[in-house]
Amino acid sequence: MSSMRVAMIGYGFMGAAHSQGWRVAPRFFELPADPELALVVGRNAEAVSAAAARWGWQETATDWRAALERDDIDVIDIVTPGDSHAEIAIAALEAGKHVLCEKPLANTVAEAEAMADAAARAAERGVYAMVGFTYRRVPAATFARDLVAAGRIGTVNQVRASYRQDWLVDPSVPLAWRLRKELAGSGALGDIGAHAIDLAQFITGLRLESVSGTIDTIVAERPLPAEARAGDGATLGGAAGSGTGQVTVDDLAVFTGRFDSGVLGSFEATRFATGRKNALRVEVSGSEGAIAFDLEDLNALQVYDRTAPAELQGFTKVLVTEPQHPYLGAWWPAGHMLGYEHGFTHQAVDFLRSIAAGTQPTPSFADGLQVQRVLDAVERSSGNGSSWTAVA
Repeated sequence: MSSMRVAMIGYGFMGAAHSQGWRVAPRFFELPADPELALVVGRNAEAVSAAAARWGWQETATDWRAALERDDIDVIDIVTPGDSHAEIAIAALEAGKHVLCEKPLANTVAEAEAMADAAARAAERGVYAMVGFTYRRVPAATFARDLVAAGRIGTVNQVRASYRQDWLVDPSVPLAWRLRKELAGSGALGDIGAHAIDLAQFITGLRLESVSGTIDTIVAERPLPAEARAGDGATLGGAAGSGTGQVTVDDLAVFTGRFDSGVLGSFEATRFATGRKNALRVEVSGSEGAIAFDLEDLNALQVYDRTAPAELQGFTKVLVTEPQHPYLGAWWPAGHMLGYEHGFTHQAVDFLRSIAAGTQPTPSFADGLQVQRVLDAVERSSGNGSSWTAVA
């Protein structure tokens, strides 16, 4: 195929990021088929038309089912809130469309299991699904995985992973959809903790088997968004006329996890880390060295070589911008930095190449289900006094 026609369902923050990825990928990478921004879907006709004009989509629709009914659509890209992931993804796969779905895969384990089952059946027909854990595609994070896999830090002894933001510290921040369990599934745990879990497992090649954790809600009630103040008070958990609603998800999650190798890991996901804007950090300590990745310094990887002479030991900042590093050969000369948006381009590249090769793109829906099970185990552990809880 000379092109793969994409329909994107949703058009918010992630819609902008995914649009950038699809649009830029064929300009810098050799692809087996170029993505074509065919259709963007959203319930608000005026808003989705504005998004299409800004990001370069050819057509718009207000019902996602319209995309599935069209024979000229090859890929369904889902960037909606989690409550609609399962319905859209399963229907798209059954309609023979390849699917890219934002993380976390679903709002519940049951939904994620249904999605993974549908993806497995579709794969037998050559139709593939992938979940969007985009931070895997940051070159420094991929390079960290490569170093661990090559044995450069020896046997993994301990893992530390955290994702810290501060955008909810102000109690006057409105009750957005991410703060409503029926739409988001969970709070900091699922929204950003899922990234920390996936990246820790991706870099180490290990899988979490049990957890002991606690989740907490720091600000329990917030102002309703302006468009929800009239008549939505009861729906959003606020008293009539109060102009506030209940936060029904966690603000903070802290847990310990044991991997399948027996190694312990510590994890934190919070949107109350004052001063931290987007601090996703994974540090892996091994018998022969260590690596540390921080998204707020995303073009660098900290590497420690324990086998070096004592007088030369210490963490070394490796600038991951050389053409030999993952993905970098298609971009700029060494030392010319990449940004947040480049991960979405790399995601599009890997997805399209896997489809063309007839191989399962990763992370698969099965991988997304495994992360969903970890999220569920943390919540169950918190509800049971932080007791150790098996990951399904």
